[in-house]
Amino acid sequence: MTVNIPHNLPRPEAEERIKKLLDNVKTKFGSMIQDLQEEWNGDTGNFKFKMSGQPVSGSLHLNDASITVNLVLPMIASMFKGKIQSVIEEEGAKILS
Repeated sequence: MTVNIPHNLPRPEAEERIKKLLDNVKTKFGSMIQDLQEEWNGDTGNFKFKMSGQPVSGSLHLNDASITVNLVLPMIASMFKGKIQSVIEEEGAKILS
């Protein structure tokens, strides 16, 4: 799943804010997310965690006018794809506005 989150921020400000996205998602989903790992290399952050015991991985890429989130979901989570996508879009928009 790929989600693009637009922004009108200077690049350094967008980077500072987007690094908070995973923490916000973890707070929102609470005990469903475990073992969150995040590593940034330049404009790309790679992450992985377990959601209800299932592995989830992906990346965040900082662009001049948007953030691209690529997410690899386990098959069982695909039925919640719409909800997951809207949470990422909502939380990303809050952080980047």
